[in-house]
Amino acid sequence: MPARNYQSIGEVLVSLKTEFPDITISKIRFLEAEGLIAPERTPSGYRKFFEGDVDRLRSILKMQRDEYLPLKVIKDRLLREEKQGVDGTGGSVIEEIEELAEAPTGLVMSLDEMSSATGIEPEKITELESYGLISSHGPEGAEYYDGDDYVVLSVVKDFFRYGVEPRHLRMYRQAAEREADLFKMIVLPMLRQRNPDARRAATDSLQDMARASRKLKQALLRIQLREYLS
Repeated sequence: MPARNYQSIGEVLVSLKTEFPDITISKIRFLEAEGLIAPERTPSGYRKFFEGDVDRLRSILKMQRDEYLPLKVIKDRLLREEKQGVDGTGGSVIEEIEELAEAPTGLVMSLDEMSSATGIEPEKITELESYGLISSHGPEGAEYYDGDDYVVLSVVKDFFRYGVEPRHLRMYRQAAEREADLFKMIVLPMLRQRNPDARRAATDSLQDMARASRKLKQALLRIQLREYLS
């Protein structure tokens, strides 16, 4: 019998676990559902991860861990790299970090599933919810978390590595609420027009203001910390 030249999902998990301790089978399946990886299937439906699939998965995990790029940006970067491999073209990725974290669409996860996907303990997730940083949805007994919750948890996980507790993060929710109130006040006149073009303009304005806000906060934080960053 010829040697098998691919790995199962369980074998991939084991091979990456040392480098990425938080990797889980649920997360690998989630990345596949989001279209970032596309392993072949056996006639029985089992996933077949060839060397290129594993390398691609490792690159995705590195970008999430080291750069915290949103999945949309990661997907765009991978597409650009593939295009460069074909015709040598492709744009700069310098501006990618300024993109807003875009929530995965259609994501529905229970508390345990979200814990497996993010590597955050269920108790921590529940505590974050008590402080209003995430919010479960659905009728009682069938509550779930969505893509926005996944993005928040992916970010706050980095804080946890430094001993930051959920209660310390309340200031971000409070600041976001004040900022959202300001932005809504600005675009509300456009939304009241009930005109499709006006609504598109309102959406564009919100995106522009959100990007400007992110840059301003980065600059102000750098000013506050510059004596330690020099």
